Amino acid sequence: MSGTPTFAAPPTFLGVVPRADAAVVVAGVPFDIGTTNRSGARFGPSAIRHASRMLIDGEHPAHWTSPVDLPLADVGDFAIALGDIAASLKLIEEQASAYAHLVTLGGDHGITLPLLRACAKRRGPLALIHFDAHVDTWPDNFGQPYAHGSMFYHAINEGVVDARRMIQIGIRSPVQREVYDWTLGQGVTIVAAQEAHEIGPAAIASRIVEVVGDAPVYLTFDVDALDPAFAPGTGTPEIGGLATWQAQSIIRKLAGLNFVGMDVVEVAPAYDVSEITALAGATMVWEYLCLLAASAGSPHSAARSP
Repeated sequence: MSGTPTFAAPPTFLGVVPRADAAVVVAGVPFDIGTTNRSGARFGPSAIRHASRMLIDGEHPAHWTSPVDLPLADVGDFAIALGDIAASLKLIEEQASAYAHLVTLGGDHGITLPLLRACAKRRGPLALIHFDAHVDTWPDNFGQPYAHGSMFYHAINEGVVDARRMIQIGIRSPVQREVYDWTLGQGVTIVAAQEAHEIGPAAIASRIVEVVGDAPVYLTFDVDALDPAFAPGTGTPEIGGLATWQAQSIIRKLAGLNFVGMDVVEVAPAYDVSEITALAGATMVWEYLCLLAASAGSPHSAARSP
């Protein structure tokens, strides 16, 4: 008799079953009321989980590890306060605080602020690897201080992120000069999408390692870092972005960093085509988990395992 077919896997991320000893926890946050263009990322967690079924039948072809090598669990979706951004952010932070190493499926990018706050309470100021089309350091979005384009303005000002150890990859959207200059002035390293295309994944990965160093580092992946040709299912698409192979190649070269958490955000399946955006988001999480599994076997695993 054959094993369980892909389409019949449990409806969790990678079909993982609950386990009490999980050191790495996957959670969804179905929240998108901070979006400024197309809503729909509230349905991202379920779409990413569904697409992850494509990734359950083998090991990583470069690291020769698998997320099943980790003590991994999917705890379902966090509660939010319907229609209330501030109350929802507070709830997300409270729920995230229960887990030492959280991998989160969004949801709009505003959820990263409470996730960083919760993580920084355990780890101190964090280094940040930020894939995105947008700098997300606006003081507000159209008068709303807590939206999906302002969270890193707050994270830097609150000290939960060390801006000198923060690097943004794929930036290319329209932006006010004062916002861009403020971001650089805080010490953030920006790798624009055009530069990323010109220098290639290996050079970008080297720059990331240089910026981050040995600090505890959080990875946030906004799916609009990818070009809309590869990720149409998102709320604020920008042309000229990374190809999926470029983002995948960069992440694969980051083994050994002191990762303490990750999220994938802004998958909006209503605008997707054949699940390609959801699959891209699921694959970036899979790549991250395979990095953790690889690092757990390194000489520094006691310090860097989840």
